[in-house]
Amino acid sequence: MGQPFERDKLIRFHHCDPAGIVFYPQYFVLFNELVEDWFNDGLQQDYAAMVYAQRLGTPMVRLETEFLSPSQIGETLTLSLAVHKIGRSSLELEVHGRSGGTARVRARLLVVLADVDRRRSVAIPEPLRERMRAYCVV
Repeated sequence: MGQPFERDKLIRFHHCDPAGIVFYPQYFVLFNELVEDWFNDGLQQDYAAMVYAQRLGTPMVRLETEFLSPSQIGETLTLSLAVHKIGRSSLELEVHGRSGGTARVRARLLVVLADVDRRRSVAIPEPLRERMRAYCVV
């Protein structure tokens, strides 16, 4: 069983609503950043090169989220990403966010490897699939 990929994110002013807490759509931006960080740093796959040179992207096709406790400007949110299932072209990912020992957000993402130009799913290449297995938790 693998270990989740983790990344700390500072909650900034632009993440927050007038009440000073993270405006919920900003979590989706943070999730997307986490997936890109995972590709770059966890999978050793240059995400920008994947998009621009290989013409492959990773759109989210399903997103289920639970907002457990508000996060505020200035806090550090630790996001962890774990792989639950690897399909032919899709990945089921689970993301947990916590700060100061308190669970803040939990999400289940379905991400697809897709040809950017044809807008169709493509099979995950075996070398990439093998690196993804290191983050499987089930």
